[in-house]
Amino acid sequence: MATRIRLQRGGRKGHPIYRVVIADVRAPRDGKCIEKIGTYNPNTNPATIDLNFDRALYWLETGAQPTDTARFILKSEGVYMMKHLRGGVKKGAFDEAACQQKFDAWKQQKTAATEALEKKAEEDKKAVAAKNLEAEKKMNETIAKKVADKKAAEAAAKAEAEAEKAKAEAAEAETAPEADAEAAPAQEA
Repeated sequence: MATRIRLQRGGRKGHPIYRVVIADVRAPRDGKCIEKIGTYNPNTNPATIDLNFDRALYWLETGAQPTDTARFILKSEGVYMMKHLRGGVKKGAFDEAACQQKFDAWKQQKTAATEALEKKAEEDKKAVAAKNLEAEKKMNETIAKKVADKKAAEAAAKAEAEAEKAKAEAAEAETAPEADAEAAPAQEA
């Protein structure tokens, strides 16, 4: 029986999540599978891969052919690297301990690169947030300045109106005693 390592689509519309499965070549994409060996979520940054390493290695060594995307997943998880190293052990190039040591060194390097990528993405996100906050502060300052200028103009207009009113009252007060003085002699006569 010819087997393939391929992806079965799941999830919702526009938000796919895939299962990494071992299936017969003739089976439909989302049809019956022999074994489920992992999941792949391309919606996260970086993509999330959960893979049963031992079973993937077993099926790869027994002759299962992966699809292009499945091959990418297996390479990124190191299944192909381990298959290559086990081939070197079978040929006698090095022993099992050296094989495991080389694989661990490769895995550490890969993990460090992934962590650096995640850290850079987080720093970029923080920098964008800080830039947006700074732009918002500047916008708030300009708005506050416009509001303060408008309030100052209103206060000046109000003070000017009060000064005009006070002048009018003072002028009226000055004319009122004169009017009282004119009215008083007329009452005496």
